[in-house]
Amino acid sequence: MEAVVIDEILTEVREALARDDWDRAVSLIEALRPADQADLFSDLEPQEQDELLPHLDVEDSADILEEMDEEEAAEVASRLEMDDLVRILDEMEPDEAADLLGDIRPEQAVRALEAMTDADEVRLLMAHEDESAGGLMTPAPVVLHRDMTVEEAITHLRRAAPDTETVYYLFVVDDDNRLVGVVSLRQLVIAEPETPIEVIMDPDVIYVQAGTDQEECARLMSRYDLLALPVTDAQGHLLGLITHDDLVEVLEEEATEDIYRLGGVPEEEDVDAPPWESLRTRLPWLVLNIATALISATVLSLFEGTIAQVAALAAFFPIVAGVSGSAGTQTLTVIVRSLALGEVEPRRGLRVLAKEVGIGIVNGIALGLLVALIAAIWKGMPALGLIVGIAMLLNLIAAGLAGVLVPLFLSLVGIDPALASPILVTTTTDTCGYFIYLGLATIALKGLL
Repeated sequence: MEAVVIDEILTEVREALARDDWDRAVSLIEALRPADQADLFSDLEPQEQDELLPHLDVEDSADILEEMDEEEAAEVASRLEMDDLVRILDEMEPDEAADLLGDIRPEQAVRALEAMTDADEVRLLMAHEDESAGGLMTPAPVVLHRDMTVEEAITHLRRAAPDTETVYYLFVVDDDNRLVGVVSLRQLVIAEPETPIEVIMDPDVIYVQAGTDQEECARLMSRYDLLALPVTDAQGHLLGLITHDDLVEVLEEEATEDIYRLGGVPEEEDVDAPPWESLRTRLPWLVLNIATALISATVLSLFEGTIAQVAALAAFFPIVAGVSGSAGTQTLTVIVRSLALGEVEPRRGLRVLAKEVGIGIVNGIALGLLVALIAAIWKGMPALGLIVGIAMLLNLIAAGLAGVLVPLFLSLVGIDPALASPILVTTTTDTCGYFIYLGLATIALKGLL
């Protein structure tokens, strides 16, 4: 729904709340889809949220908390009366309830779990890390046994009447609950009733263990076009499954995280976040930028004499460092994305390195010739043009090397390349650019005077 329409409904809801017209406020919210309900609810003041939530149908309340941002949902939940919180948690999907309980105060979570009607599944999910397959999965609504016939399987499916997730695949287990196969609904519908499930199932199941990172789960589901991915323990027992809607959330979360980190913001930051929160996340990295910039400044100070003798050199500092920095960022972006998608292995980056160095050489020749011509015409100093052109060529090669080697090295040592690479690559291109440019100028100083 368009933001303008949401704003209009929000105004009507607030007017209804001001009149204590709960029926009107509730009817306006219930007419919306869950995602729109969550957007509107998030825009209400905390006091308005607290007054309104108990009046909503429990299903709508659960949908709203499931759709809201995790931090916002936790804030709302932390203010709820225990009875209201438990009522909503019992209505939520087990994986969503587990996530919410993991975000609120531990003592509140323990009390809520003790009061919940169906807490066993939620406890099982809370035992796993949030960003792992176990933390992402939801219990499988229907599981088939390998000894069933098709008719028995359909009867079992009807009896179970799953309503928590859309069932596209039915996973098959043995007597010990070990995952042994998968059957699609299409296969189940077209097979003869007396056909054993073991005959029509596909035994080659793509699965992950509970400790698998959520990014790997997303890669598998995307690569093999899976609508559901089963999760097992180390012995192969089926624990649950990850559905396609969970995948979308993971991809959005990981993409957002990488974008923030490439921009030097280590934590996700809301545009409406208080200024002190923004300062807390941004300032340390700007301080680190000063530290790395001092390296470039040190290189410049080594050539103060050269700069003093040929002031025209200073005019080309931004070009040599800036263009090379942009080239390094281009390479870095491609490599970080490829690492995130599993397209490049850190130990097998030689081919990528050769490609990027080749691109650096070609770009360096083209841009070097252009800048050399500009320098010669602008300053009337052909020797300066030659120095700038050679410096541009060498620094673009260095930018290609840094853009590949820095993120690959960080990945090998277990550091997120999206977080630290931008500063290191920029420092490398600036420092190398100044050193090469001014080093060449110093050697050829007599030709410039």
